[in-house]
Amino acid sequence: MQDLICLLLFCPVLALAAPQIIRPDNNVLAVPETLDGIDISRIPAKPAVAEVVAAAIPRDGWTVTCDSAQPGNDCSNALDANADTFWLSDTDATLPQSIVVDMQTSRIVGNITIQPRNDGNSNGNIGQHQVFLSQDNQNWGTPVAVGTYPDDARLKTTIFTPGNARYVKITSLSEAGNRGSIMSIAEVNIYDATDLPPSPATAGSWGLTVDLPLVPVSAAIEWASGRLVVWSSFSWNNFVGASGHQTVTAIYDPATQIVGSRTVTNTDHDMFCEGLSMDADGRIVAVGGNSDRGTSIYDSTTDAWTDGGDLLKPRGYQAQATLSDGRLFTIGASWSGGSSTDNPKDGEIYDTATNAWSALPGCPVTPMLTSDPEDVSLGHIYRGDNHGWLFGWKQGYVFQTGPAVAMNWYGTSGTGSQSAAGNRAGDADSMNGNAVMYDAVAGKILTLGGAPRYVGKYTIRTPDQALFFLRGQPSSAVSKPMLIRLDSFSTSNAHIITIGDPNTTPEVTRINSMAYPRAFHNSLVLPDGKVFITGGQYYAVGFTDQTPQLIPELWDPATQAFTQMAPISIPRNYHSTGLLLPDATIFNGGGGLCGDGCATNHPDAQIWTPPYLYNGDGSRADRPAIDTLSATEVAVGGTLTITTSGPAVTGFSIIRISSTTHSVNTDQRRIALTPENTDDNNFTVTIPGDPGVALPGYWYLFALAEGGTPSVAKFVKITSVRIT
Repeated sequence: MQDLICLLLFCPVLALAAPQIIRPDNNVLAVPETLDGIDISRIPAKPAVAEVVAAAIPRDGWTVTCDSAQPGNDCSNALDANADTFWLSDTDATLPQSIVVDMQTSRIVGNITIQPRNDGNSNGNIGQHQVFLSQDNQNWGTPVAVGTYPDDARLKTTIFTPGNARYVKITSLSEAGNRGSIMSIAEVNIYDATDLPPSPATAGSWGLTVDLPLVPVSAAIEWASGRLVVWSSFSWNNFVGASGHQTVTAIYDPATQIVGSRTVTNTDHDMFCEGLSMDADGRIVAVGGNSDRGTSIYDSTTDAWTDGGDLLKPRGYQAQATLSDGRLFTIGASWSGGSSTDNPKDGEIYDTATNAWSALPGCPVTPMLTSDPEDVSLGHIYRGDNHGWLFGWKQGYVFQTGPAVAMNWYGTSGTGSQSAAGNRAGDADSMNGNAVMYDAVAGKILTLGGAPRYVGKYTIRTPDQALFFLRGQPSSAVSKPMLIRLDSFSTSNAHIITIGDPNTTPEVTRINSMAYPRAFHNSLVLPDGKVFITGGQYYAVGFTDQTPQLIPELWDPATQAFTQMAPISIPRNYHSTGLLLPDATIFNGGGGLCGDGCATNHPDAQIWTPPYLYNGDGSRADRPAIDTLSATEVAVGGTLTITTSGPAVTGFSIIRISSTTHSVNTDQRRIALTPENTDDNNFTVTIPGDPGVALPGYWYLFALAEGGTPSVAKFVKITSVRIT
């Protein structure tokens, strides 16, 4: 149990974690109850609070101070090892209120837990909060964590990048539930970490932790303010049961570091496991999922979700892509709404002007199916049409890159069309892998990892066989027979797919592999053209933190080399998300969504700052700035005049703002723009003339200095004319 607690809280930063060892009675395997195809008995249970607290640093001799306290509820109660007593700030005081723990000596710490009061009264539950570290109780710097806790009595855990500290400060900015202006804590505990992070100049840095009131299974950028919209399902930590046709959402504002929450009920749609993309007006369009026919649309200008009409075929786990004419294409998705075996989940097209779906019978799902053994055992398609890697392209076409080894072109004019495009040479089916269009002008797509099946079948292996699985870990770890899943090993495969005109065979190039095999990871193209790969598992099984890949990688298209980056502190596996933020940093969060009793729910995120924002000595690099734009809306083939300041600008790039769920991001693509100088700080750039390359919608515009250091992005809308 100590190992499970340490994995849950990440006492050390692990480079490799062993899979859970399961000791079956009499080596007999019964038919299990499952959660999304995974045996519930194999999903790690959440440890008891007492067991979590037992793993904390002993608090002998520690002291605590606070801004205010009510008589009988002094802040020393937060360290008295009695969960029945609690600190309560003075009712006459106003928020923010803070509590400071003095550990009496400096140490490397990596997370805290907070036990709310448990007397049945919720007053004082912490909502919006900040966590700070200090060596001297004077210089606190910026927070290591911010966010919002759910309004309940559960133990709250905040994991952050390890740092040296003697003092830990917790500040409440709002009371959960917005009931009042007091702060309460029954017990606060602090946990050791083993290592400080490497130099950010070469490995980047994981900075701010963002605590969220939900597990962020889906995420999207809203262009009007640069905020991040995230959501889970009908519940903040669960997707199974009577959904009530609602979705729990939150919005994180990187500028203010404030997290707000909202439950969307007006669209009658549980948006978990939906198809997702950004339309030509920058609206977030979520389709199907738990409510398998629904379409919900978020508009940044009104900060509201609206009903967008029903799908013709019920779907869940489909991919969705925006086209060169602004319409949306979707295909597949037998996770909900029945199987493609009985009712083929062929293509549909959505017109955002009329909010209507139309069938594309000429776009069959069958050519893009993976050969998932679970579908064979079930006798119908369930997994094989999930999570397509789709890219909107020229003349209204869509290129399907994966996850099946077979690739296809889909045409969307008339009743649709399909033509085979060959296989990814040297690869196999790669479910829950990634595909990133890192150079849209050249039609170049990077594919990364994945596994040959979504969920494997349990089997029993001997200790000798298990040694192969554990790849050299101690034999004591496999002294008993072990249950694992067949064929869920992810790969480290990497390919470059170069597409040209529709219905032509792409060029497929197998390149050097990633350092680590991954599935359920997230990959993001950066302003300088490199691709950041984070999270995922070696052995792909949902709802576990086992075999996490904690060391991200950065791929350089110039050298085609993968470089290892600073390790993450929290596993980001099944149901994790990742997006590029306007300030050119990365949001990486989530994992889990397996109910109250599950140990692997991660209602949080961390922000990664790439090496291009650091000097060689680890100090922050000076960034160029975009001061003025000639326009914030431009047609394909049009020009923009840009004025900059700061370091000399050597180039520009645009990256389409994006959305993601289940490791699928069909929105993102990068275009390098070659500037024409009129003088040192004035430039003109030209947008590519094909709307299949520069898809309609909102894009980040970055100015790049020497070494690839980017500006903070400006939002630019690219428009196109519908192709008929």
